[in-house]
Amino acid sequence: MNYFIQQLINGVTLGAIYGLIAIGYTMVYGIIGMINFAHGDVYMIGAFISLIGFLLMGVLGVGYLPLALFVVLLLSMALTAVYGWAVERIAYRPLRGSFKLAPLISAIGMSIVLENYVQVTQGAQVKPLPPLVHGGIQLSAANADYHVTLSYLQIVIVLITVGLMAGFTYVITRTPLGRAQRATEQDMTMAALLGIDVDRVVSTTFVLGAAMAAVAGLMVTLYYGVIDFYIGFIAGMKAFTAAVLGGIGSLPGAMLGGLLIGLIEAFWSAYFSIEYKDVAAFSILVLVLIFRPTGLLGRPEIEKV
Repeated sequence: MNYFIQQLINGVTLGAIYGLIAIGYTMVYGIIGMINFAHGDVYMIGAFISLIGFLLMGVLGVGYLPLALFVVLLLSMALTAVYGWAVERIAYRPLRGSFKLAPLISAIGMSIVLENYVQVTQGAQVKPLPPLVHGGIQLSAANADYHVTLSYLQIVIVLITVGLMAGFTYVITRTPLGRAQRATEQDMTMAALLGIDVDRVVSTTFVLGAAMAAVAGLMVTLYYGVIDFYIGFIAGMKAFTAAVLGGIGSLPGAMLGGLLIGLIEAFWSAYFSIEYKDVAAFSILVLVLIFRPTGLLGRPEIEKV
């Protein structure tokens, strides 16, 4: 039972990271109806910026960990948001009125460019980061055969994810920006006729999604302690799977899908062969799409005539 609880904790932590990346996919799709396949590489860049930020804090002699984490978080979100804006400005806006395959190809090309850009500037080797957040809470008895530990870092990851999810929900449902996003989602042409700056709304959506990916990149850097230029492809595919599983276009669906993917990976790795954990996750996606094509929380699109 203790082993099961430990894998549950690990799965929720991993799922929270996937959920943050998946929100970027689902926000972009909800606004312009296109998949940003460069989003995973934006997340990868956020991880590298976080690593560089921690090295910079060490050079500057910032030894107070909460302050260093806060500064690196803000730095990573700000700089990664610039990359998100650049992806929209270069790969999407010029092709917005074109046939739908063109922006898709452009996004894949941008993904390759970002991967090679990081590989050239940072090298192809794995970049390590020593553990910064230590300690945790022992949840099992002292004489138990298997000890269940909830680390402080896992608590921080879940709390930040819940806080960001609540914040984004408030922005979309209660603020002028959220109303503009929902109007653009429903009818981009009519929103522009009513005075909404559609270009700014779309750019802001890319920027917010990139900022969320930067948070996920920081969490992965702290949690695993190693990153490389290729982590964006793997995590991006899993986060895209999570977004589709939960219902592409739905923020709660993206988080739910991320949690499910994380739990599937954790439990499959624990009780079955770890080599097939990705197969298990994609198999669940196929089954869900067969019986519920819109995803778990997705709504069927109604075509207006």
